Amino acid sequence: MRVLLTSWGSRGDVEPLAGLAVELRGLGVDALVCVPPDEEFASLLGRVGVESVPLGPTVRSVVAGAQPPTREDAFRLAPALVAARFEVLGAVADGCDAVLATGLLPAGARDVAERFGLPYVLACFHTLGLPSRHFRPGARPGTPSPEGETDVRVLWKQDAERVNALYGPALNEHRAALGLAPVDDVRGHVFTDRPWLAADQTLWPAAGKTDLDVVQTGAWLLPDDRPLPADLEAFLAAGEPPVYVGFGSMAAHAPQGVARVAIEAVRGLGRRLVLARGWAGLAPVDDGADCFVVGEVNQQALFRRVAVVVHHGGAGTTTTAARAGTPQVVVAQIADQPQWAGRVAELGIGAAHEGRTPTVASLTAALTTALTPGSEARARAVAGTIRTDGAAVAARRLVASIGG
Repeated sequence: MRVLLTSWGSRGDVEPLAGLAVELRGLGVDALVCVPPDEEFASLLGRVGVESVPLGPTVRSVVAGAQPPTREDAFRLAPALVAARFEVLGAVADGCDAVLATGLLPAGARDVAERFGLPYVLACFHTLGLPSRHFRPGARPGTPSPEGETDVRVLWKQDAERVNALYGPALNEHRAALGLAPVDDVRGHVFTDRPWLAADQTLWPAAGKTDLDVVQTGAWLLPDDRPLPADLEAFLAAGEPPVYVGFGSMAAHAPQGVARVAIEAVRGLGRRLVLARGWAGLAPVDDGADCFVVGEVNQQALFRRVAVVVHHGGAGTTTTAARAGTPQVVVAQIADQPQWAGRVAELGIGAAHEGRTPTVASLTAALTTALTPGSEARARAVAGTIRTDGAAVAARRLVASIGG
């Protein structure tokens, strides 16, 4: 048995597929993963022995420019990714038994599955993009909704129109080339009526939140047993637990001057700092011995050794910090990040920073909240509720769908 897993997105979109592939392997099922050709993704998948095929451009080349991607960039990228999925997935799907897709709206994946008569699953890491009577759709490139429009049903209909404008022409052109009928509702076609949600129920409760029949499997975690570098171990052992600051794949979106602000705020509280370079290339402001810079590192191990995790609010980082039982400060930037920040604050396991650009004063206030005994105790308590079997649940479901 062999399944095809695909995504186009940041590490938070790729690492869960690696975790799912490992669980599938434990069930005797081969997994082929088609993801962007970023070097760190290839290294990640290679480290756990998962076969991969490059799909589309590197994510870093799209998001790590001096400015965030524009509307015009989005209208160039969307059809390019559709074409890449038809080409790349179409070349490897023959001989597979199912297709599972996630990441940036994967238009083209279901169509390749249809061509080969394979079961198809759409998985997501939060519910914000799924139609709902309870909240408005998020921002999407294209014609904006009229000012003053408040009818949620109308807003979601307009969101579907924006999806059609982004992906519809390319999708239907490629479907026609395969002799497949055109698709009128690209969003519904990609999502299906029963998408899977790879998020922990404590951190992202989903019951009744969308109009679709969501299957919540739990987060897809990839165990990491790599030791921390010796020099980092020495830094951690040389004093009380430091504060971790990192913004992951946020590049152009990372707050201006955030490294300087973070260092000043952490020092003002008498704490040391572990600063993660990330895609923004964060760097220390001086050669002070109280600031240690890391690149790619085992976050599962590191987060258990720090006092607070300051981050952008990605699904993976939020889950890893919560599982470590370490308080968080979330400085949300885009997309689903404000909702993860709000959930951290609601659970009492840290603070949601107000606004995208912290000052020394605002970050100090958020850190002070996260460092209270109450936040620390609550973070430890919530850690015990985070399930670690989400990838195993999903793997069993996927195998069952093939058998059905």
